[in-house]
Amino acid sequence: MFLSVTSRFGFITAIGVVLLTGACADPPVSSGSVYDPLERQNRKVHNFNRDVDRRVLRPVSQTYGGAVGPGQTFVSNFASNLDQPGLVINDLFQGRIEDAAHNTLRFLMNGLFGLGGILDPATEMGLEKRDTDFGETLHVWGSGEGRYLELPFLGPSTERDTVGIVVDAVLNPVRYLGSEDVRITANTAGASATVGDRFQFSDTVDSILYDSADSYAQARLLYLQNRRFELGEQSSEDEAFDPFEDFDIE
Repeated sequence: MFLSVTSRFGFITAIGVVLLTGACADPPVSSGSVYDPLERQNRKVHNFNRDVDRRVLRPVSQTYGGAVGPGQTFVSNFASNLDQPGLVINDLFQGRIEDAAHNTLRFLMNGLFGLGGILDPATEMGLEKRDTDFGETLHVWGSGEGRYLELPFLGPSTERDTVGIVVDAVLNPVRYLGSEDVRITANTAGASATVGDRFQFSDTVDSILYDSADSYAQARLLYLQNRRFELGEQSSEDEAFDPFEDFDIE
């Protein structure tokens, strides 16, 4: 088991070094710009994702949301609590010891007094979730965001955040230290939480995907602005870039 864990962390370090080397070679990206040399391919993936949403995710989320009701909160809480160990590891990688202690205490409180994370007494006690991910870790380490990407099923991303998604999947100890039943439960809870989020934010998602003049450009705009703001690369006062500047739209 120790060798397995060690090899995983070696894999994480190796990927981080590769990304730091590759992304730093990309042209610098300002807070008000888009680096999207793969736009043609990205748009094809976007169209695929929109078809999946229209045919599968949106109708399933409407059925799920209407049937589950308040139970969505319990599923979301449980899935969120399972992700806490990964947050703690990223906090440590980023040198944020206070955040690591905060997220650890939150995980323990919800696990012990929240019925395994179904309830969220930690938030009521002032231990709110302090979210992070390996994409942010790479940002702290000095990696640039790289090219914009649209991932099948997952949607908008960047090269840096795509590596972060892969590493976070490996990083979470619940995924490989728990039993097979625990892993199945974790994956099921994560999928259910995703469907629940689609239902909760249905108006916003529908507006972007189906009501926009260019849903790809709109999704790209919102993702990059939000992500850069989260990482402190763009302030809320920065002038937003125009997602339709390359199109002649009356």
